[in-house]
Amino acid sequence: MSESTEPAGPGGLTTGEVARRLGVAPTTVRTWDQRYGLGPDRHTGGRHRRWTPADVARLERMCALTATGIPPAEAARLARETPAPASAPAAPPSVLPRRAPAPQAAPASRAGSGLRLGDARQECKGIARAALRLDAAALDRLLLDAIREHGLVAAWTEVIVPTLQAVGRKWESSGERYVEVEHFLSWHVSGALRRAAPDTAPDRSGASVVLACVPGDNHTLALEVLSAALAERGIPVRMFGGALPVESLIAAVRRTGPAAVALWAQSRATASRPLAQHVAAMEWGVRGARRSPLVLTLGPGWSGRPAPGTARPHGLADAVQALEGLATR
Repeated sequence: MSESTEPAGPGGLTTGEVARRLGVAPTTVRTWDQRYGLGPDRHTGGRHRRWTPADVARLERMCALTATGIPPAEAARLARETPAPASAPAAPPSVLPRRAPAPQAAPASRAGSGLRLGDARQECKGIARAALRLDAAALDRLLLDAIREHGLVAAWTEVIVPTLQAVGRKWESSGERYVEVEHFLSWHVSGALRRAAPDTAPDRSGASVVLACVPGDNHTLALEVLSAALAERGIPVRMFGGALPVESLIAAVRRTGPAAVALWAQSRATASRPLAQHVAAMEWGVRGARRSPLVLTLGPGWSGRPAPGTARPHGLADAVQALEGLATR
C-alpha cells in the first residue's frame, strides 16, 4: 500500500493527510524528507510515516520560507533550526475564504451516495450525482445550466462551492477514496467557467487586474471564477494560475502596472505576508504621480488580520465589488 493511500490511524497523520493540509503534493513531502531530512521523528509498521504536530509545524515553516524565495536547501536548514511557534493547527483545504462556522443545522440531506449537502440548492444534488457517476456529459450540462440560470457569482457561491465542499468532506472521511471524483468535478468546473465567460476585455492603462496563486499553491478554481466574473464586467485580467514563482510575480506586476493584484493561498503554510506586503509597496509611473496596486489576499491561507497595505474580501462577491470599483475609476 502506498503512503498516499494508507488509512489514518493513531500516532500521527499520514503523508497524504499532511500534504492536503499543506496544499502540496505527497511527492513533495517525501522529497523534503529524503533530500533535506524534514521527515517525521518516528515511523510505524516499518516504513510507514506518521507525522506529529511538531513534524507538520516544521514542514509549514519550510513552505513559508520557500514561498518568500529562499532556496529550498537553506529553507530546510532554517526550518530544522527554528523552534515551532505555538499556534493553532493548520486549516483543512477549502475553496473559499471561510467565515465563522454556522450553528449546527438539522440533519443534512444527501445526494444519493453519502454526500452531505445540507440546505443546498437542488442543482447541487444533480451535479453531485453526475460527479459520482463520472458522467462527463451530464456534469457539463448541469454546470452550464446553473451558470446560465443564476449567473457566475451566484452559481459559484450557491451551487458549485457547496458541491465541491461535499466531495472534499467525502474524500477526507473515507480513507482517501473518491479522489477521482474530486479531480473529475474540479476539471469540469474549470471547463464550464471558461465556456461561460466572455472574451477577455482589452487592456486599459492602469485598469488591469493580476490574478495568481502564491508559490507552492496550485488551487486555481476560485481565481478562475474571479477572472470570469471580471471579464463579464469588462475588466482586463491577466491570469497567471498556480504556483507563480516570486521573481515572476514581481516581474509581471512591474511590466503591467495593474490596478490590483489578487493572491490566492489555500494553506497558511504558503500564505507569505512579506510577499503580499512587498507587492503592495511596489510603485511605478512618473515622479509626482506614482501608483501602487491594491493587493487582495484571497483564500483560507490568509486567515487572521490582513497584512499591512492589503485587503481581504470575504468571498467572491466582495472581491468582484472591490475590483470593479477600483478598475472603473
